[in-house]
This record gives sequence, C-alpha cells and structure tokens, in this order.
Amino acid sequence: MSSQSISRFVVVHEDDVGVSHGANTAFLELTRLGLCTAGSVMVPCPWFPEIAAIARDNPELDLGVHLTLNSDMKPYRWRPLTGVSDKGLTDPDGYFWAEVTDVRRNADPTAVERELRAQIDTALTAGIDVTHLDCHMGTAMMPEFVTVYERLGADYRLPILMMKDYMTFSVMDYVGPVTTTEFNAASVRARQRGNPIVDLQLETPWEWPQGIEAAYRDLFSRVPEGVSWLALHFNASGEIELMASDAAFRTGEYEFFRSGRAAELMAEFGIVPIGVRDWRDRMRG
Repeated sequence: MSSQSISRFVVVHEDDVGVSHGANTAFLELTRLGLCTAGSVMVPCPWFPEIAAIARDNPELDLGVHLTLNSDMKPYRWRPLTGVSDKGLTDPDGYFWAEVTDVRRNADPTAVERELRAQIDTALTAGIDVTHLDCHMGTAMMPEFVTVYERLGADYRLPILMMKDYMTFSVMDYVGPVTTTEFNAASVRARQRGNPIVDLQLETPWEWPQGIEAAYRDLFSRVPEGVSWLALHFNASGEIELMASDAAFRTGEYEFFRSGRAAELMAEFGIVPIGVRDWRDRMRG
C-alpha cells in the first residue's frame, strides 16, 4: 500500500449498461472480479432485456438506472419509452436528440418526468433491485430538469448521483452554459434526505496521447480525499465497434481493468472502491 491517505473512496461505476451485449457482459464479469463496484442501465436501449435477466439471476448486482434523455451514438439510436410526441423529447426522426443542448432547448420538463418515471418503473417491473439513479451525459441534471431528477430520488427512495456543484461534474465541456440556482436547491433537498454528495465525478479518459496506462494514472491521480465517482464505459469487443465512434476507448478500458492493472494503480494512489447499495440501504433505514 502507498503511504498516501486511504481516505479516497471511489464508486467504480459502469455507465451505459444495456447499450450493447458487450456492455452487459463486461459489467457482469468485472463485478464478479471485484473490479467494478456499481453500474446503471439505459432502459430504452435494445439490450435492456438481457441485463434485466442477468440482474434477476444475480440480485447482488449493484445496478441503478442511467436516466436517458439523449441518443448520442450513430447510426445506433434509441427512442423514448413514452413514444414520440410534440413535447420535445425527440428529433425530427423520432429518436431522442443526440446532443444535450438540444434536449435542454426542446424538451418539456413534464414530458421528461413522465419518461424518466417510465424508465425507473420498467426497470423495477423487470425485476432489477434498483440501487440508485444517475443520468446519461448529465442531461437530467441540467438546470431545466434537475428538480425532476431530485424529486425522482425522493419519490423512489433512491440515492442520486449528486456532486458539490457543476464544476465537479465531468460533462461540463459539452452541455452548454448553466445557471446554478436550480442545482443548488436540489442539492440542499438531497442532502436533507441523507443523500451522499460526491466530491468529484470523473469519467473515462477519451484520449490516450501517452498511452492507456498514463491516461489512467492521470485519472486516478486527480481523485481527491473524500468520496468520488468514476463514470466508466466498459465494453467487451463485438458489436460496439459498429455502434460507437469511441468503441476503442470502451473496449480498451475494459481490457485494462480486466488485466488487473487498473486495480494496482488505484491501490498505489490509496483509492478504496465502494458501491452504492449501502447508500440506499442507509437512506431507507
């Protein structure tokens, strides 16, 4: 163990479970190896039924709902569970908007809430023991929708991913300008019901100019003391290469963690992996 502090607790989280078969198998494998501590499922995606069946067979999985309001892969797309309407959830082709900024400009918050409730209800009905809520590309946490996001956590008695402020959220370079009043008010309400607040949220490094090991060494070096959240995108190779322009980073990340090297680096930096199920159980207790 490194001489550094061991008070760096990190949720090692797989986003985008359900987006592909490879995401589902990577989540199950890395969880069983103790290398992934939680994940969340994109309910509108075609591989949702497979991960729901896996979750029913493995109820110990720490699996939440990755609340989904945009469809960013090309040509692979997904639609709202609540269907195409005039409420701004979809683009002219009837799919979720690709960009977060388009969702923010067009989507009616009432329609957003109806859609997100449908996603949570579908996961619960499918037999997933939902442990938490977070959101795809930060869309549901934007000022227009963060009140809905926090209310869903309260109504379903689930912890939500919530950071100190927007500046500790990794998505801020592509979501557009934000106001902070709505987020700050939602954060206060979440704190009052015992929801943990994450010191920093980091995500998959989408560039490896010095190679994969240097990229993850840099990622882990930025984890502060306290509780942080790593939004990672593990994916076994296969169909993902036909779906996502960033497939090489997803499959490379999976192989890097699978090799055990990521765990060695985290230990070097005094990082202690934690899950989210305990948060939910404490909040409900």
